[in-house]
Amino acid sequence: MKMIEGGVTAAMGFQAASTAAGIKYKNRKDMAMIYSEKPCMAAGTFTTNIVKAAPVKWDQQIVKHSAFAQAVVINAGIANACTGAEGLGYCSDTAKAAAAALKVPEEAVLVASTGVIGMQLPMDKLCAGIQAMAPQLGGSLEDGTEAAKAIMTTDTKKKEVAVQVEIGGKTVTVGGMCKGSGMIHPNMCTMLAFVTTDLAISKELLQEALSEDIKDTYNMISVDGDTSTNDTVLLLANGMAGNAEITEKNEDYQTFCKALNYINETLAKKMAGDGEGCTALFEVKVIGAESKAQAVTLSKSIITSSLTKAAIFGHDANWGRILCAMGYSGAQFDPEQVDLFFESAAGKLQIIKDGVALDYSEEEATKILSEPEVTAIADVKMGDAAATAWGCDLTFDYVKINADYRS
Repeated sequence: MKMIEGGVTAAMGFQAASTAAGIKYKNRKDMAMIYSEKPCMAAGTFTTNIVKAAPVKWDQQIVKHSAFAQAVVINAGIANACTGAEGLGYCSDTAKAAAAALKVPEEAVLVASTGVIGMQLPMDKLCAGIQAMAPQLGGSLEDGTEAAKAIMTTDTKKKEVAVQVEIGGKTVTVGGMCKGSGMIHPNMCTMLAFVTTDLAISKELLQEALSEDIKDTYNMISVDGDTSTNDTVLLLANGMAGNAEITEKNEDYQTFCKALNYINETLAKKMAGDGEGCTALFEVKVIGAESKAQAVTLSKSIITSSLTKAAIFGHDANWGRILCAMGYSGAQFDPEQVDLFFESAAGKLQIIKDGVALDYSEEEATKILSEPEVTAIADVKMGDAAATAWGCDLTFDYVKINADYRS
């Protein structure tokens, strides 16, 4: 696998554009468009929140019933959630406008929105944005990067990644971009992710690859424990790499799955590390578990603990909060068998052994916890299963950002 520069335009045949439509934000781009020169197999995973935004409902139908997809229209600022029949109608209007501008079928257009819940989209501005973007579509790395910037809300940085692998004697590229900083607790945040590839693969296997991979990537991150109304991951494959179509779970399929996992895990960690107001990416590894399910439950309980997140912000090795979070997770384990370590670029330190604190240096622990990426490793000594979850620290700024988000 070769890591390369780029995002959604890295794969052959994919183009992107962005514009400042003035939907909510001033003096910045707030709309993006992804377009494929060829029709794509489309796969998607979506929020499990019962309250689903209109774009989620629209995309679920397109992914399930349309023969192919060829474009995605994304806006930032207004989520088009809790907007009733009018909001769902606006998805259709968006698709019609994009279809006309791009000369593609309406049912080949996916839509995505992020931002404030409960507001109706200003369709005049959105349609004008589509008209502005269509002639600007381009396949350069800069086009992809600008699209990644345009879909941001409270994000502080753009998030994109791309890799290349060899499949069937052909070079296959997989690239992606995402946004997400708050209301992040996917359960498939507000998170949106778009992955493009020039691989030739059946629709069924494309969907299966995505559905399996999100379990260990997007579903293992949490910023604040809130599962958004708009969570969407879309995966488009246009087949332009020229490989023989993958129709079975062979070696080529496994190679693609590894590339997809790298893309999704990288994007997921970028979201967790850019949580609203955060100063550190907080990684939790649970090892020695008796099952994967147990490890997942324990690791996610730790990263969602507000007290633990606050301790990470304070660079405080308050290990009792971690054991406490494990204890109320619902997973069964023996607390008197747990070993706990903290690790970062500044070193690794064992904090407790068999559930009891060691005579460790608080100064060294603080040094380790002061890095921008911090890992806690909990060994429950029950088996060989493991899981990794990602979150962030909880800061004063998180409350400030969300106290006046609508204004």
